[in-house]
Amino acid sequence: MNIPIITPIQSTTLETKDVKTITFAHPAPVIPGQFYMIWIPGVDEIPMSVSRITLKTKAITFRDVGDATHQLFQLNAGSHIGIRGPYGNGFTIAGKHLLFVGGGTGIAMLAPAIEHARKQKVKTTVIIGVKTHQELFFEQHMKRTGATVYVTTDDGSYGEKGFASDLAATVLKKEHIDAVYTCGPELMMKTLHKLCKHIRFQASLERYMKCAMGLCGQCCVGDGLRVCVDGPIFDGTTLQKITDFGKYHRDAAGRKIMYK
Repeated sequence: MNIPIITPIQSTTLETKDVKTITFAHPAPVIPGQFYMIWIPGVDEIPMSVSRITLKTKAITFRDVGDATHQLFQLNAGSHIGIRGPYGNGFTIAGKHLLFVGGGTGIAMLAPAIEHARKQKVKTTVIIGVKTHQELFFEQHMKRTGATVYVTTDDGSYGEKGFASDLAATVLKKEHIDAVYTCGPELMMKTLHKLCKHIRFQASLERYMKCAMGLCGQCCVGDGLRVCVDGPIFDGTTLQKITDFGKYHRDAAGRKIMYK
């Protein structure tokens, strides 16, 4: 598992102008919420959450935001990448009515969990929050699962104007929700966490990673928790004890970068 498997890309799908899905063969079982270390030959190795899971193939969905993701974005079917993993823990899906809140590309890593919940015939509500209509993806994919899907845009160009966390607050007041699952900007997840004092809560944290095996300590949060092995999924009780949750993260040099 800790040695990259070199595999060709099977297909690529352009979700938006700067978001792409890459599919590849990988037979190892994956729990929704886990991640791979993706090696781009000659460039870098970076963590990527799994966005689609089948018995023989897996997929990652990502935004072109940095040097490594930019090079990965340029690759097409037939290009080779390295796959290491899967790593970390996944979501625990339980309850009669579940709420999933994805901000930005966060909906991508929530997708397998939503599909799993719907296969179990669990009532599922999904909120996708993006800045503008042009950044929206996976809406129809989520609707095809049978989930109730809402979209919010910061600028009001599609769906409801406002933040995903604001709509989530409304849903939590109107509906009896057993558990909330979220991935996206950390300030959004922090707001949701405050709303879920008496509701089971799970969030996916993102931190700079190097080894993904708990050795280097680069992705530590709180009192020595490592996102790569103790996360990336953390429950509400644990998040309550992580003092840097929603406050800051660290760059490659270990410097604190405050959330704004």
